[in-house]
Amino acid sequence: MGEDVERILGRDAQRMNILAGRAVAEIVRSTLGPKGMDKMLVDSLGDIVVTGDGVTILKEMEIGHPAAKMVVEVAKVQEDEVGDGTTTSVVLTGAMLQKAEDLLNQQIHPAVIVNGYRLASEKALKILADLATDVKTGDDTVLKNVAKTSMKGRITESESEKLAGIVVSAVRKVSVTEGKSIKVDIDDIKVEKKSGGSLENTELIEGIVIDKERVHAGMPKSITKAKIALVNAAFEIEKTETEAEIRITSPDQLQAFMKQEENMLKDMVEKVMKSGANVLICQKGIDDLAQHYLAKAGVFAIRRVKESDMTKLSKATGARVASTISDLSEKDIGYSAQVEEMKIGGEAMTFVRGCKDPKAVTILIRGGTQHIIDEADRSLSDTIKVVGAAVESGKVVAGGGSPEIEVSLGLKKYAATVGGREQLAIEAFAGAMEIIPRSLAENGGLDPIDLLVKLKASHDKGQKSSGINVMEGTVSDMFKIGVIEPLKVKTQAIKSASEAAMMILKIDDVIAAGNLGGAGGMGGGAGGMPPMPDM
Repeated sequence: MGEDVERILGRDAQRMNILAGRAVAEIVRSTLGPKGMDKMLVDSLGDIVVTGDGVTILKEMEIGHPAAKMVVEVAKVQEDEVGDGTTTSVVLTGAMLQKAEDLLNQQIHPAVIVNGYRLASEKALKILADLATDVKTGDDTVLKNVAKTSMKGRITESESEKLAGIVVSAVRKVSVTEGKSIKVDIDDIKVEKKSGGSLENTELIEGIVIDKERVHAGMPKSITKAKIALVNAAFEIEKTETEAEIRITSPDQLQAFMKQEENMLKDMVEKVMKSGANVLICQKGIDDLAQHYLAKAGVFAIRRVKESDMTKLSKATGARVASTISDLSEKDIGYSAQVEEMKIGGEAMTFVRGCKDPKAVTILIRGGTQHIIDEADRSLSDTIKVVGAAVESGKVVAGGGSPEIEVSLGLKKYAATVGGREQLAIEAFAGAMEIIPRSLAENGGLDPIDLLVKLKASHDKGQKSSGINVMEGTVSDMFKIGVIEPLKVKTQAIKSASEAAMMILKIDDVIAAGNLGGAGGMGGGAGGMPPMPDM
């Protein structure tokens, strides 16, 4: 290897990687729970992001250490899969690494720890499955509580009652039954945001909102009983693919040529009229002359609409996207109660409302400032994923650290049946699970030791849904106070955290090119991050 290559071996490599992973976990640990704190992130251009969302914090930070990046990946996977629990998964990873370090200090081999963690992870998922209760798509109360739990500690909490209802309605609209299972494609829920008003002005539109205005001032601003044509073709005279030259030698020929172009555009508009459409939504351009003819015919038209919006419009209105204008027929036309242009936040937008049984809908977020809207967007996007996960899986568990304590107690009993050195690793995994209720208590300004003792005592008595009520500072039945989470959030967090911890523990040799040493933080412990206190 060249002189500029940096290599760290054995125990030093493990220590460095564990420290990096723990440091990342410590950064987001204070954001966990309804009373978690927010972080202000300022980038090199001076743009500010204020958020308590774990994955957003980690994405915005320029983390260079390779092991730390692996922990960030845990949060990203959690976000992609279920939307919520990103902070939980990262904090669990940090706690597992910290407990593993204690075992390494006792001269227990990493392979033994990894094997113990694998057994513990499998057992933990079984314990969670036994804890879960069923939820049906029509169970408004439970689904709204799932949504409100996701919003706890976020900017949307103040309007959580209304917003939870909006999210549950949106998810129900787009959910599709396939055999015995229910599928929710959250991409069918469009989230549009505009400054002005306040969060309470946020609304659900049973249709699609498009950030476009009509192409001609002479067109009607509003159409009731709209018959909608979706066209993925240009209302323009197309240029030939091959180079061609037309020689015009007299004014009459020029006049005839221009008349021919005009007639072609008129024919296109007539085909739209023949289909019965009074609203035209075009993915490509509309010529000025075509705009004039459409306006004359009283058609509402918008152009250059994104392909993703065209797909959503098709699902919402029942229209079929026509690839060519000549292909357009009455069968392709979609319907909505109203299509209108409205000014929102000083900008014109087109609202396609009142669709019959829409399979795509829009949530329009309003807020006082752009920072509030952006944070509300992050919160609602997470909530949509969480409610979707609850509907798809049909299983929920109590929140407030309740499932983590139940898993911890179950693993400690299980460890005694395994025996050997793996028993120590399983007990360490069980101890790591306690970091969630401990962090909830600490972030709420409560005594974590006192509450953990009460929580364990309550679970020992068989009260499996007992968790930490951060608002009251007591141990309560989480189902009774409406703190509920989808089972998938917890299972994914444990899977991701344990896999990341095991992967990091198996590394005993770090080799890096010299030019990564300075920027990547190889020699800086945890990528320039200071050592953190014990968890």
